[in-house]
Amino acid sequence: MSELIHTCYRISDIDRSVSFYRKLGFEELRRMPIGDEAINVFMGLPGDGARLELTYNYGVDSYELGTGYGHIAITVDDIDATLQQLAAVGIEPEKPPYSVREGGSRLCFVRDPDQYRIELIEK
Repeated sequence: MSELIHTCYRISDIDRSVSFYRKLGFEELRRMPIGDEAINVFMGLPGDGARLELTYNYGVDSYELGTGYGHIAITVDDIDATLQQLAAVGIEPEKPPYSVREGGSRLCFVRDPDQYRIELIEK
């Protein structure tokens, strides 16, 4: 049976991106050089494996995100507490938490240093 094993983002600064994702609870699991052209940094939430591949291409300092990309989503136990912790390290949501439907989970979005969107969904 197939499974989705990871998502890849192209990033413009390894240290800045790794720092951001650590603030969201990710751990750096490994780095894999791709010859002289790039390096992949694999990140994951505790116990979940390397689900996020951050690719840094030497000599490239920016990318266009395009109009087809959406976001990745992660769950949090308490969205208000999570946002308070993130605010303390300089990460603010696009707008306050909200529910898409009556009785639905509360959610909000934050952006990483390269402007990729991350949806935080309260369990």
